[in-house]
Amino acid sequence: MARLKDKIALVFGAGSIGEGWGNGKAAAVAYAREGARVVAVDLDPKAAENTCEIIAKEGGEAMALAADVVDRRQIERAVERTLERYDRIDILHNNVGINLPGGAAEATEESWHKVMDINVTGTFLTCRAVLPVMERQAAGAIINISSIAAIRYTGYPYISYYASKAAVNHFTRALAVEYADRGIRANTIMPGLMDTPHIYQQISSYHGSADEMRAQRAAIPPMKRQGTAWDVAWAAVFLASDEAQYITGVELPIDGGLHCTA
Repeated sequence: MARLKDKIALVFGAGSIGEGWGNGKAAAVAYAREGARVVAVDLDPKAAENTCEIIAKEGGEAMALAADVVDRRQIERAVERTLERYDRIDILHNNVGINLPGGAAEATEESWHKVMDINVTGTFLTCRAVLPVMERQAAGAIINISSIAAIRYTGYPYISYYASKAAVNHFTRALAVEYADRGIRANTIMPGLMDTPHIYQQISSYHGSADEMRAQRAAIPPMKRQGTAWDVAWAAVFLASDEAQYITGVELPIDGGLHCTA
């Protein structure tokens, strides 16, 4: 039986910034495969539409919307459109995030604010828009995508990314406690070194060739390989499902054991 049958999943960052499977795209499709009806939101409307086309071809139901997570009005409109069509929101999935280079002495104020706005404020704004809906329902699951960089140094000089993902972790933890007695669960997923389109867009500048980047990253986790977007997606399905009904405030590493190492 489908684990998310008839659930409504609102996924921010449901597209992919390149060919292949990003975490948000895979999560949206995985939700649909488990019976959810998906509202796929992305800054790039074509990316959201591509995700919905995949879902439709597999026999699922999805609606594509465009929104910028730093724009409160666009977020609220996406929530309104979801409610107009489905009258409820059971799952909120926040996948939008960027990183910009710069250590503590090199990052600019502009890059710092941009990363914080997208990674932290965007998550706050989507949650703020959806929480009243879930509270009226007395039910809901929120999954925020953080990073293993929230709890350890990963070798890349991007100080704003570390700080922003640590903030997402604690934001989610506080949210989980505040709403625990209202039927709303909130959990964080911390991907480790993943082989997704994101790394070719935002990580490759730290390496030589793409092949060198893949080899260097694969050598770091104890499992000696990178993860995929599907590793994140299926973890999200579990956390959104009734199988996880007594799980809230968790930070789940999906990292091949990397969080256990020094």
